[in-house]
Amino acid sequence: MSLFSRRAERTPLDGVDAVLADLDGVVYAGPGPLPYAVESLTRAADTRRLGYITNNASRRDSAVAEHLRELGLTATQPDDVVTSPQAAMRLLRERVEPGATVLVVGGDGLVYELEKAGYRVTRSADDVPAAVVQGFAQDVGWLQLAEASYALALPEDEGGIPWIATNTDWTIPQARGIAPGNGTLVSAVHTAVGRLAVVAGKPERPIFDEAVARFGARHPLFIGDRLDTDIAGAQAAGIPSALVLTGVDRPKHVLAAPTTSRPTFILGDLRELHEPYPETVVQGDVTTVGTASVRIDGPDVHIMRAGDRPIDLVRAGAAAIWATGRAIYGFRVPEQLYADPFHRP
Repeated sequence: MSLFSRRAERTPLDGVDAVLADLDGVVYAGPGPLPYAVESLTRAADTRRLGYITNNASRRDSAVAEHLRELGLTATQPDDVVTSPQAAMRLLRERVEPGATVLVVGGDGLVYELEKAGYRVTRSADDVPAAVVQGFAQDVGWLQLAEASYALALPEDEGGIPWIATNTDWTIPQARGIAPGNGTLVSAVHTAVGRLAVVAGKPERPIFDEAVARFGARHPLFIGDRLDTDIAGAQAAGIPSALVLTGVDRPKHVLAAPTTSRPTFILGDLRELHEPYPETVVQGDVTTVGTASVRIDGPDVHIMRAGDRPIDLVRAGAAAIWATGRAIYGFRVPEQLYADPFHRP
């Protein structure tokens, strides 16, 4: 998937039968909506299925749906929300029979899915759990991480129990800025026990497979704000993707994106879902998107024309750098190319 095959007159939504949107950094940051997100997604839902995929394991699907309705996405129902705890239950059922006791590190969203799936929940390693399932919650602290470490002391290949993480996002966008995510908490347990968790959420496939199956999508588009989880996961699942610059990753990250996490579309905000996506035109060593042009000259990236839209300059720079097959640290990049006029929390 790349920027090079799109025709100028097509919007990112053309031919799409289901829009699958991440939440944090795409729809909202903290409790409030991001600019233009609600209006743009509501318009998209007029002619196609709209669903949400979230790695945040702290809330039930019903709570997420209620939040989205409060923000103005009034048609949202719990079944429109695919959560990483739901994907984690797929993995858990492959390893542990329902009815077993499972130690939980996390909040209500994870507990709810475990109990719905027929498992008994404990917070103590003294209850001899059959598995540990770990997800994000704002009140997770040392005591919960310690209990998980005690339960996971024995490696699984030596008879230890399974360890499933809902997700491993290093950070999470909040209204006040970027905060540590579940990946930092999983890493704390990993440091203590020296073993790795099996991951259910993005960038792994279970959560994408659940969404595609649930919504009956034949031609989905996934929208995310992170290259390492959202875009890498969609790419691994064979789903076209749009990176929107309203969350974690910024233009400098886009320019440096490895081949495993390059979006099909780059958006400044979600209004651009409905706008014609300009064609990438390559003439010799010059790459043009819209009115922005970039030239690669050995290790130097030159801006030939900045154009009238900053997002097109990012698109042109990314296309030019990606096409070389060389890593970003091999280039001298002008500061204007990774300037960041885009909204972020």
